[in-house]
Amino acid sequence: MASNGNSIDLQPTKNNVPPAPNYGQVPVPPGYVPPQAPVMMPVPQRPPGCPPGLEYLTQIDQLLVHQKIELAEVILGWETNNKYLVKNTLGQQVFYVAEENNCCNRQFCGPMRSFVLHVQDNMGQEVMTLLRPYRCSACCCPCCLQELEVQAPPGTPIGYVVQNWHPFLPKFTVQNERREGVLKIKGPFCACNCCSDVNFEIMSMDETANVGRICKQWTGILREAFTDADNFGIKFPMDLDVKIKAALFGACFLIDFMYFENNQNNK
Repeated sequence: MASNGNSIDLQPTKNNVPPAPNYGQVPVPPGYVPPQAPVMMPVPQRPPGCPPGLEYLTQIDQLLVHQKIELAEVILGWETNNKYLVKNTLGQQVFYVAEENNCCNRQFCGPMRSFVLHVQDNMGQEVMTLLRPYRCSACCCPCCLQELEVQAPPGTPIGYVVQNWHPFLPKFTVQNERREGVLKIKGPFCACNCCSDVNFEIMSMDETANVGRICKQWTGILREAFTDADNFGIKFPMDLDVKIKAALFGACFLIDFMYFENNQNNK
């Protein structure tokens, strides 16, 4: 189109269609990679007799528990509520675990504190509750032995983890909802993990057969020295009763609090 002194030439566009306006769009810098959402484990079908939300456990024989690092603990040494991500061996998130506790209990009772742990599935629904009452840490007194109750759904006990008295070995009994012993857990003479994993063996009631393991994994010298954020691996038989799997899952947290929660101050 011809122009005069008061007009602006319009350049022709393909098919005589002007380009679409680009309002509000931010240019993407070269090499930008958008953040990825965590990969969630698909929800399997729930078999009969399985508590709601525990159908995940029917499909796996291993779990990885990663405690999140809290900057307030690293910088200030101020104990905060623990948080954990639970994944399968493919790296898919299975559960999210958050501690409910008050400030005085955390600061003054330390790793021997009572706690409530809320276990949520990937939809944010609470599927398990882990309860630990306060007991003193005098291992020489049989009346002060530690205990954990596992509820699924919350309010319905399905299993217990009870510490057994022993003069020098960490030992526990995993019980069903009727408080009948099903499995034993036996730890090493020294639970100090100096540059190596620490294994707690899951055994039959007569302690003649090894059926699984709870492993406190070595996470490196810096993380071990300056934080109490620990990683655990849990291995159990695929065909084990899902309620006992849940009890073994709870045993991992009791072991963490009893032997590794305050480990940065013990090295």
